Amino acid sequence: MSLLTLLGLAPEEDAVYRQLVDRPDSEPAALTDPLSLYEVTRALDVLVERGLASARLGAHGAAPRYRAASPLLALGPLLEARRGALHQVEHFVTELSERHRAAQNRASGAPVEVLSGAAAIRRRLLAMGREAQHEVCSLIPARRAPVALSAEEGLDEVERDSMARGVQLRAVMERGWFDRPETAAAVNLLVEQGQSVTVADRVPIKMIIADRRTALLPLDPEREETEPIALVVHRSGLLTALQSLFDQCYDRATPLRVGMVEEPLDDDPIDAADRNILALLHVGLTDAAIARQLGMGHRTVQRRLRALMARAGAATRFQLGWHAARAGWLEPDAG
Repeated sequence: MSLLTLLGLAPEEDAVYRQLVDRPDSEPAALTDPLSLYEVTRALDVLVERGLASARLGAHGAAPRYRAASPLLALGPLLEARRGALHQVEHFVTELSERHRAAQNRASGAPVEVLSGAAAIRRRLLAMGREAQHEVCSLIPARRAPVALSAEEGLDEVERDSMARGVQLRAVMERGWFDRPETAAAVNLLVEQGQSVTVADRVPIKMIIADRRTALLPLDPEREETEPIALVVHRSGLLTALQSLFDQCYDRATPLRVGMVEEPLDDDPIDAADRNILALLHVGLTDAAIARQLGMGHRTVQRRLRALMARAGAATRFQLGWHAARAGWLEPDAG
């Protein structure tokens, strides 16, 4: 079998094309070894139609002459198309393997399975997001890239699809994450779309739980950057304990409400910008982190905070927070 048949050429077309490469401007009759004239003529018609050869009419009724197109120009697109198809098949086989392994684990009743390598872990994360029906819970420590908010490898698309299907996203983020400017857009978008983000001083481990039936967490967080190995925990007493850990972290964390009010209401005591500043101050962010999160200047945040303190008659940030809570400044509908 010729290698060109792997690109979709029939054996006759392959044989004629290879002859044309060595013998340009040939008449059909000169290409009949070992094919018949009918087979050669039919193969030439196909080659011309697919752009693999060109025909030049002979003079005074003579038979047309054919010339092969450049292999790089003519066969290159076929090679790229076949390479892309094989790449898709490779991904499909990998996905089938993951589904097969997951089904085998469910059938065997094993409560825990082990995933090795970043690619396998990422595929399982994508699958958990696509299969979630009710909620996805995430613990996001500051020392590693966040799971639920990562735009890598289509995870952001999975989140958008989940939210469109009505899946509730609940996340507990470690406060240190807000020192990173790139976090602001992703977090604000989630909060504005009605998803629940809370902030804690410390998050014990990175973890994601889908529909309270499957959890994924690193086996050894210290090796996650070099040799990532993750545990997938199915319904069991261990999963119940992990869900309880998330619930405790979530209940103790401070809800993030920034960005939920775009325009001030007529009876609002403060405007939306000041409310967002107070909301971030309430979860413990520094002035610099607040400025990064809201896209403001550091001095602008400090100036607004001084004005709020003067308005509240507060001598400290703590007193300002106490007054803001009592006066309903943190909630647009509080009074």
